[in-house]
Amino acid sequence: MQERWAALAVLSIILLLSKVAAPIEVPLDPKIQQELKQPPTIVKQSLKDYIVDPRDNIIIECEAKGTPVPTFQWRRNGKFFNVGKDPRVTMRSRSGTLEIRSSGKPEDYEGEYQCFAYNDFGTAISNKILLRVSKSPLWPKEVLEPVVVREGESLVLPCNPPPGLPPPETFWMDSSIMPIIQDKRVSMGLNGDLFFSNVLARDATTDYSCNARFEFTHTIQQKNPYTLKVQTKEPYNDTFLNSTDLYGARNVPETQPTFLSPKGLSSSKIVLRGEQLLLECIAAGVPSPNIDWIKKGADLPSKKVKIENFNKTLRLLNVSEEDSGDYVCMASNKIGSIRHSVEVQVKAAPYWLDKPTNLVLAPDENGRLVCRARGNPKPTIQWLMNGEPIESSLPNPNRQVLGDTILFHSVQIGSSAVYQCNASNEHGYLLANAFVNILDMAPRMLGPKNQLIKVIENNRTFLDCPFFGSPFPQLRWFKNGLGSGLDGGQYKLYINGTLEIKQARPEDQGTYTCVASNILGKMENQVRLEVKEPTRIVQAPEHVTQAKGTTVRFDCRVKHDPSLPAMVTWLKDDKPLSPNLIGRIRKDNETLTIYNVNPEDAGTYTCSARTEIDENSASARLTVTEDDISSASNRSASADRPDPPQDLELSDPSARSVRLTWVPGNENNSPVTHFLVQFEEDRWEPGKWQNLSIFNGNLNSVNLQLSPFVNYQFRVIAINAVGQSQPSLPSARYQTSGAPPDVVPSGLKGWGSKKNNMEITWQSTERNGLNLRYMVSWRRKDTEEEWNNTTTTRTKHIIHNTDTYVPYEIKIKAINDFGHSPESNIVIGYSGEDKPSTAPTELRVSKINSTKVNLNWVPVDPSTVNGEFKEYKLYYWREASLIKGLKVNKTKLHKGFFTTAEQPSGILTELFPYSKYKMYMVVANREYEGPQSNTVEFYTKEGEPGAPKYFRIQRHTGVVHLKWDKPLEPNGVLIGYTLQYHTVNGTQAGEMKVQKFPPNVTEYIMNLPNRFTRFKFYLAARTQVGAGEVYAVESPHFTNEGQQASRLTLKYTATLTQGYLFMICKLYVTVLRMFFVFVLPVRDKKDLPLDNVDHKDQDGSFDYPSDEDNKPLQGSQTSLDGNVKESDDSLVDYGEGGDGQFNEDGSFIGQYTVKKDKEETEGNESSEATSPVNAIYSLA
Repeated sequence: MQERWAALAVLSIILLLSKVAAPIEVPLDPKIQQELKQPPTIVKQSLKDYIVDPRDNIIIECEAKGTPVPTFQWRRNGKFFNVGKDPRVTMRSRSGTLEIRSSGKPEDYEGEYQCFAYNDFGTAISNKILLRVSKSPLWPKEVLEPVVVREGESLVLPCNPPPGLPPPETFWMDSSIMPIIQDKRVSMGLNGDLFFSNVLARDATTDYSCNARFEFTHTIQQKNPYTLKVQTKEPYNDTFLNSTDLYGARNVPETQPTFLSPKGLSSSKIVLRGEQLLLECIAAGVPSPNIDWIKKGADLPSKKVKIENFNKTLRLLNVSEEDSGDYVCMASNKIGSIRHSVEVQVKAAPYWLDKPTNLVLAPDENGRLVCRARGNPKPTIQWLMNGEPIESSLPNPNRQVLGDTILFHSVQIGSSAVYQCNASNEHGYLLANAFVNILDMAPRMLGPKNQLIKVIENNRTFLDCPFFGSPFPQLRWFKNGLGSGLDGGQYKLYINGTLEIKQARPEDQGTYTCVASNILGKMENQVRLEVKEPTRIVQAPEHVTQAKGTTVRFDCRVKHDPSLPAMVTWLKDDKPLSPNLIGRIRKDNETLTIYNVNPEDAGTYTCSARTEIDENSASARLTVTEDDISSASNRSASADRPDPPQDLELSDPSARSVRLTWVPGNENNSPVTHFLVQFEEDRWEPGKWQNLSIFNGNLNSVNLQLSPFVNYQFRVIAINAVGQSQPSLPSARYQTSGAPPDVVPSGLKGWGSKKNNMEITWQSTERNGLNLRYMVSWRRKDTEEEWNNTTTTRTKHIIHNTDTYVPYEIKIKAINDFGHSPESNIVIGYSGEDKPSTAPTELRVSKINSTKVNLNWVPVDPSTVNGEFKEYKLYYWREASLIKGLKVNKTKLHKGFFTTAEQPSGILTELFPYSKYKMYMVVANREYEGPQSNTVEFYTKEGEPGAPKYFRIQRHTGVVHLKWDKPLEPNGVLIGYTLQYHTVNGTQAGEMKVQKFPPNVTEYIMNLPNRFTRFKFYLAARTQVGAGEVYAVESPHFTNEGQQASRLTLKYTATLTQGYLFMICKLYVTVLRMFFVFVLPVRDKKDLPLDNVDHKDQDGSFDYPSDEDNKPLQGSQTSLDGNVKESDDSLVDYGEGGDGQFNEDGSFIGQYTVKKDKEETEGNESSEATSPVNAIYSLA
């Protein structure tokens, strides 16, 4: 029984995985990226093992991106690290990077740090960063006795450097700071010790000192030197240096090799995958042994192995599992040999097989995160969500954890999070962040709007409609706003929205509309397709052989679409015409003439005709022969237009052709290059001569291709280099026989202009005979009814008394007195639409927040739409604000939802917070809307408030007076205001200070330390939800205060009657006089500063210039997270004020005042107008 349940569980997992949707690929369109809400992603962090220099500031990096901008926290040794409480620790703005000042003891900050970056959609975490301070301890003091050794014996001088962090690099020198020369007899081991395979007497001539170099402090510390005393059998002198048998000459006995490092005959070593393997074999013996390396059972990997230190060290780079095995070093001299075997085991810290990646899903989609790692031992996998073990998170029925995989099914909005996978074993760990972002976004069009596409007839073309939305929208194409979606047959629709038209025909021309729709709405775009005629060369240049000094003419007659300008260019041998032709050529629309040709002009001439969408070309060869220039000049001088052809005769008549023969006229010393045949007919356009065909000048009998049922007569024109002849006399008339129409009428379509009719239209075709008419047939689609038909000479027929929106099969053929054309393909048309007869029912709302609400309703029966279903259209309006006395705009808005689901739903966004709304829904077809559904009333929740209505600065001597007003859209019940400010000195900003005020406070007076100080202020209103948009203003530089006012401008903000205005003007003149008598001397004494333009509002405060009084200042408006846009203009006016006070801690002593009633404020202002200056201010 248990085996059966296990099998079912495995089967269910396989089925679930088979339904996992591909994650959404969010396009890089800047607008979408800007609006995209995204959980945090760590983009930069310090190393896991982080060693710092104690003399520098400690920088622990942690950078993350996300929308909204992430907030950062740190843990130290697993506990919350309060950055704000430590004066030596600061966190960089809009970053999680910590900076610890170097004063004090940096060892106090050693430990394990981890960064947490979070926003509304999840929390990402960094690796655990082990911070250690570099150490370079001194060498312990010691007294080293001389080392006594017999000549020929081995010796090891220990180094034992002090344990620094990181470990120091060691090397050996003598007391003269000269390096110890190393060879296969004397060398330094991996541990820093100095090994002598055998000691010679000359080794006592120097001393030996071990040195340690510390990387971070860039210091070298030297150990007390060793001195050697070598006991010898023979006295030492320099003559022994030249002996070929050094040991025999010194009477040193030869010995078999023995190992100094490592000891014994075998050892083992563990190395981690990806690191380097270092093996060492140092042997003693006389003579000095040679060292060789082998690997048992395999060759050494030559590309990875380096043999160093006189063959004593084997270095294997980038170790992998296949490098495990037994490595053998052999030490040998002429006395004997010895071996040491090292068993190498390769372990591995975890490394990625499948690293989890970010997942973007639409609501109700499925997905999965996979975290697979390998290591030795096998790593254990632990999942976390938002930095905490996933086992401790709230249960989620849409999520299932299966070892190294998390499955998500039918995800819901609001379940976005950042998941962490930790793969660890005894050798290390890996940590990866991967967010799951549940994205809901109405369809967006990414391409240019109303694009015009031009295509050559019969060519394949693509109409692009890039789009995006979540859930992934359904896309349909329509032509000229009619019919159902285009796909199949002539059309092919790609998943990216592109519509392919396999062979563009004239009837394909028109406006194509692509419509993308999902449950959040729909969006459409249009593409205009124009089908153009191809560019053709109907008269191509011909090969010419001409004598030197004569004139050559190439013809190139081009036919192109009339709406596309064509440019004709000439090339010689595929290159632009050479400069030596300038002055000897003449070009017009259809010819290239070269005068006085010479042998250098010979070559291939190409005529290229190009429009903006196509081109065509034709070539001819010019051959220039040597000839008498004077005779050629004589011929050229007497050349003239040819005489007209004569004696036109018709022969070989047939139904649609006849042969025309003529006698050429005199060429007049210039060869005829072409003959132009023209025709005139007496039935449709009598008296009008039209070009029929052009032929080579060496022909005088041609077969003419004709149209049916035309009474022709012909004439011929001869053409040479000089020009055209007069037309010949007309030929006899020739009547071609009639024929049925050749071409099926094009552009056939059916559509309803009224609810009970269908208009069938088409385009006319060639006549080919008398009495051209059209037989139109139609019948109801999917019925066995007989075809109805009618015959008409017009290009439209209307069917009356049809049912509403019924599909019809339509076909047509053209008829004349000689028969009929082939029958057209069947086209589907629709009769007219009527108003939908029923309304959606049970319209209701759910999941209401401050700006968004979910909708559900019961759909209508499709048969009651009475037309092609277009959308469910929701009408909604803001009935009132929940804030008493706030007037709102009750304009009725609408939003469409295209859905055919059995249980339709949608999301209405961009609502005003804290408001009462009403709405109803209708169903719409292409022409009409149906009756209204039930009306629903709902209330949005509180949100963050808008920016204050205005924020003004009035600066007096020694103080700054700030005034503001409540936001135009409070979006809830205001609970107060937050004011942040700091000093500004160039690009440097001072320490940010914060003041909070209750909601009834709208003024704040702050004393200044001196008149040169500039400030930047940030003001935001608050509701229970949080702080809203910020209004930021900055005081101007002190130099602005010294400008003297040259004029005074009064600002009237109230609407005055004509009489009152006249009285004010008189008072204005009087005050101006007082100003020049009293104020100017006062200003000279008191240095009262005024701006050139006095921007003053009714309440007596100075204001920014604005187009509308009820608009806020042009400051920046954003959230209080420091993401503030600078205000481009800021005006501060000055008056007299009290002396400022300045605290010892550098903060300002300020005071705020409660906003007064309008009457009280006006009273105070009028009482202050006791001087001419105040009187003027009171008028502004």
